[in-house]
Amino acid sequence: MLNDMKNILVIGSTVVDVILRLPYLPGRGEDVNILSSSYQIGGCAYNVYQTLRKFNIPGVLCSPLGTGRFADFISDHFIKEGIKPFVRLDVENGCCYCLIEPDGERSFLSQHGAEYIFNKSWMKNIDYSITEDIFISGIDVEDPTGIEIVDFIYEHEELSLYFAPGPRILHIDNNKINAILSRRDKYGRGPFLHLNEREALLYTGQSRADDAAKILSGLTLNDLVITLGARGSYAFSKVNKDKPEGFFIQSTPALGEINTLGAGDVHLGTVIACMKMGIPIREACIKANEAAVKKISI
Repeated sequence: MLNDMKNILVIGSTVVDVILRLPYLPGRGEDVNILSSSYQIGGCAYNVYQTLRKFNIPGVLCSPLGTGRFADFISDHFIKEGIKPFVRLDVENGCCYCLIEPDGERSFLSQHGAEYIFNKSWMKNIDYSITEDIFISGIDVEDPTGIEIVDFIYEHEELSLYFAPGPRILHIDNNKINAILSRRDKYGRGPFLHLNEREALLYTGQSRADDAAKILSGLTLNDLVITLGARGSYAFSKVNKDKPEGFFIQSTPALGEINTLGAGDVHLGTVIACMKMGIPIREACIKANEAAVKKISI
């Protein structure tokens, strides 16, 4: 079945995460000694793409690469991973400073560069006869060239859409996010949403994940998944149009030291992989919960 599967276009950033482990977040003017520091490759699109690769799901990482030391770090990593840069830009790459506390909680300081630029003209050489899906994330849509992403998904409404709004969901221009939620594919479905509990509650103004899911699914006319941290995930399915169904899927505890960086992206990538393989959403969430726990357990 995988041999006949069509591509998913994974649109978005590949970022260098500068990881700083801290005993606690410093207050204003405070001096704190960090516990450790390291670099790793991240970014929602990159993490999703790499997860799909582990399932042998065919896809194209539509991620720009610029100049500077962070671009060089990514380029070296791409060579080792056998990934061809999608487009090269004469603009310096930024990075993301990830502040991680002992309990695994993360705070971010982002410097955007070439990795958050998008131009729909880059997509003219895509073979759409072997393409059936698009993935986009909110952090890429939020940036000024994000309107090009919105225009692109409307130019290819034959393709199904996966959308992860991300933690800055309320910072995305209303015109952009409304356009994404209103966009319909050839089956009459809006985007398949994947977001965490905080994002879902913030956007809908609800206090419960199941209530938020009903509102969001009403906007998209599609299934969705809300991650609940250590508690697992909540899925809402409209497979049976006469009786939409929502269910909680409990997760197993993580072991050892915790680092939640990229866990949501791994969960998302696993859900997408399972959806493309025809696995029911409940089983997809079980597998995704397991993958996320493995990711955060160091």
